Amino acid sequence: MTIDFHSNFWINKPFVPRVAQQQTTVNKTFTKDSFEKTIENNSYDGIKIEKKFFGKIEKTNEDASLYTITNKNGASVDISTYGATITSIKIPDKNGKIIDVVQGYDSVTPYEKSSIGHAGGTIGPCANRINKGKFKIGNKEYQLECNKGSTHSHGGSAGLDRKNWNAEILKDGIKFTYIKKDMDGGYPGNVQTSVIYKLDNKNQLHIIYEAETDKDTILNLTNHSYFNLNGSENAQEGSIKNHTVQLPNSSKYTPVNENAIPTGEIKSVENTLFDFRTPKKLSAEYDQNYCIDGYDGKTMITAAKIKSDKSGICMDVLTNLPGFQFYTANNLGKSEQPLGKDGKKYEKHSALCVEPQFFPDAINSFEEKPILKKGEHYKREIIYSFYK
Repeated sequence: MTIDFHSNFWINKPFVPRVAQQQTTVNKTFTKDSFEKTIENNSYDGIKIEKKFFGKIEKTNEDASLYTITNKNGASVDISTYGATITSIKIPDKNGKIIDVVQGYDSVTPYEKSSIGHAGGTIGPCANRINKGKFKIGNKEYQLECNKGSTHSHGGSAGLDRKNWNAEILKDGIKFTYIKKDMDGGYPGNVQTSVIYKLDNKNQLHIIYEAETDKDTILNLTNHSYFNLNGSENAQEGSIKNHTVQLPNSSKYTPVNENAIPTGEIKSVENTLFDFRTPKKLSAEYDQNYCIDGYDGKTMITAAKIKSDKSGICMDVLTNLPGFQFYTANNLGKSEQPLGKDGKKYEKHSALCVEPQFFPDAINSFEEKPILKKGEHYKREIIYSFYK
């Protein structure tokens, strides 16, 4: 089935979820530069973790490190300390060949100097957009940098994906930590944030976010990986056209204005281009927030099911967050963009993103607000589950 992407067709809206629910569990791994260890839990038996130098960060003169978690199936994930960023996810295809399904770069330099698209980064302190960069907590108003026209986007120009995180090897994963200082980037509170990555032997990548603050603040964390299930070398424009998408638990979305700021409405996807409750192939570009049906803040619910007939690789995305941004890499392909792996330039619509998070501008527009109060413990999770 041939699908055309129309460059002048921009869908920038959100939607709400509706169908099946699914629960999953999480766990940990690492210790020196390289080791193998048998874990009692079979899900993490034989996990191998390695560490290597990823380059020098020019701004701070710090070293960036790259950690690789490999499971017994030969699947692996690479994560850089810079931005707690996923740079690679390698998965066996239907023929058993290991292919890299995530766009990224081979050293820290492109991430630091040309961070187009926030590729693979840990996005925060507040993912997505905040109208005019303004928000209130109690009676106090805060003003953030407007780095995307008249809006604040993805934590600003010095968000968490531009910081070098500390790394700790756990028995079944890697824990990255970063302490954001009070009013850094305009955000209140000294916020201690951690991101734990675990790759189990079912080829499920668990991402667990935890945080605490000494002052009421806003926090909305997500991952911004760009996926092409045929392999990251498929970098040409429109190369995700043969991906089948299902958003089984999204019966609603959040309409937006011309600045991609939600109007505050929540609408049904019925009879719209946003309706992916049943599987269909991509035929337009999307940059849309969807709501997740059955959301309760605890249950892991399937937000998306993506499949490539070519590689045979399927990916499910599960989360206990209230929504997710579905994005088809509409802004890639710019002249200033650095070359990716194998010297390839990632073009428009060469990947897609599923970014579980609170709704855009939720602090101003919706009842479910991403406020973390002093004394509270933030804990949310995303699972990217791969299978054939």
